[in-house]
Amino acid sequence: MTERAAGLNDGLTDYGDKDFSRYLRRSFAQSMGYSRTFLDKPVIGIAYTASDFNNCHRHFPELLAAVKRGVLATGALPLEFPTISLGEVFLSPTSLKFRNLMAMDTEEMIRAQPMDAVVLMGGCDKTVPAQLMGAVSANRPAIMLIGGPMMTGRHRGERLGACTDCRRFWARYRAGDIDAEEISAVEGQLAVTAGTCAVMGTASTMACLTEALGMCLPGTAAIPAVHADRLRAAEATGIAAVKLIGSKLTPSAIINQKSVENALRALLALGGSTNAIIHLTAIAGRAGVKVSLDQLNKLSDSTPVLVNLKPVGNGYMEDFYAAGGMGALLRELKPLLHLDCLTVTGETLGERLEGGDGRYLDRTIIASREMPLETEGGLIALFGNLAPKGAILKRSAADAKLFEHEGRAVVFSSLADLAARIDDPALDVAPDDILVLQNAGPHAPSCMPEAGYLPIPKKLAQHGVKDMIRISDARMSGTAFGTIVLHVTPDAASGGPLGLVRNGDRIRLSVKKRSIELLVSDAELEKRAAAAPVLKERPERGYAKLFAEQILGADEGCDIRILV
Repeated sequence: MTERAAGLNDGLTDYGDKDFSRYLRRSFAQSMGYSRTFLDKPVIGIAYTASDFNNCHRHFPELLAAVKRGVLATGALPLEFPTISLGEVFLSPTSLKFRNLMAMDTEEMIRAQPMDAVVLMGGCDKTVPAQLMGAVSANRPAIMLIGGPMMTGRHRGERLGACTDCRRFWARYRAGDIDAEEISAVEGQLAVTAGTCAVMGTASTMACLTEALGMCLPGTAAIPAVHADRLRAAEATGIAAVKLIGSKLTPSAIINQKSVENALRALLALGGSTNAIIHLTAIAGRAGVKVSLDQLNKLSDSTPVLVNLKPVGNGYMEDFYAAGGMGALLRELKPLLHLDCLTVTGETLGERLEGGDGRYLDRTIIASREMPLETEGGLIALFGNLAPKGAILKRSAADAKLFEHEGRAVVFSSLADLAARIDDPALDVAPDDILVLQNAGPHAPSCMPEAGYLPIPKKLAQHGVKDMIRISDARMSGTAFGTIVLHVTPDAASGGPLGLVRNGDRIRLSVKKRSIELLVSDAELEKRAAAAPVLKERPERGYAKLFAEQILGADEGCDIRILV
């Protein structure tokens, strides 16, 4: 603590008499059994996101106790407060719709309640970006505590982890390779402990980027949820939060152009989730930092893929932690990073990486820059008349044979259309066609779900087809894989050219040229646009109405306009 803490005297409720407000607050606080000694201590707020609708956070009660232990041992009063919690698979139509609502909740509760610093407890996909977005906007000293990934399960001698393996087995089930009995057995072994997905999906990617940004304690991003080190990290986070009181190490001092670029480098080296582009753009936008897709391509050209985890490689997050974690990865990237960036401990990134941490480094999981898994980064942006403001391809999870390809479009006008026809034996589709999904972007009623991982049509899957080019304005789970073009912007529902694609049109993908082109004349596209139907009805009330009216495109992080 570098200045006198305000504690419970901060942000008094307005009754027109500050002394009465203070008197009344202390009186009510004493009703909770606090002694006067504790009422005079500085306050650490703990944004607590446990929920029976969030399996990823079911171990949070134990983590919370450890945070409080650290806060109390360092002389402050820990006060937890609940916010919205977003359980990825329990929300309809998609968790992205509610990320911004959680960010608003987090920001306003940090602002409105008396706390000198805040610990943000998150883990599941959208909870970490939502909390960071809210914390940047509130700009009170804050530190993130990541919930941690699951441990793997077992099936017939094979390790399993949600959710890359769930997609792999589901594809085999759709193709008829395994029966209902086996898919049921697999279902019970995919998620066997508390924590987030066991692979380098969106949750693990955002955990790692939080450490790269400097917003959590070093070495804590990858600790498994059920490991004793996770509890020790929680205690240490409580201690660190107290040290932040009165300091100038607010989120806006830590998250800036340089630290965001460091996070992008880490994302590319991890072969991380495509969702992270949207989330990092939104977090950076709250700090007034623009994430450019052109910049992403430049960084991707010079950042190798170094991490051998599913869905890009073979390992799981527990292996990444045992192999050296983010410390080891960031040391490999050291010549490419801005080492003068401040971190939440008060050290610069360079100081944090000096000399190593003495942990074992497993080169089968974290490769060296001299011998990378791939020489270029895992993600690239594509541009062209089909995506004037950009689209994203996770090339590290794609089939290189499809990187330069021209094919016939097979178009699905909506998610309902996709569900109705994708497995129809009469579907006119061939392996070298390009599947196109429209009206699944942020401006569509479905609010940009993780539907970009279009299934291989059943008639093709049963004949051994494993991958096809798939294009949409939707997102894709970070646990998924395939040659999939996502986040096409502008999206179809806002009048983007994706909505003008018709069955039989030719589309050309060129990873080399970073391009995605609809091979239809401008005159024909103008004719189609003029005949396009008026956008469907909009929500009439509540958060759904606010979202529909204020949502920005994927290139701006899908944040709400009034919050940027």
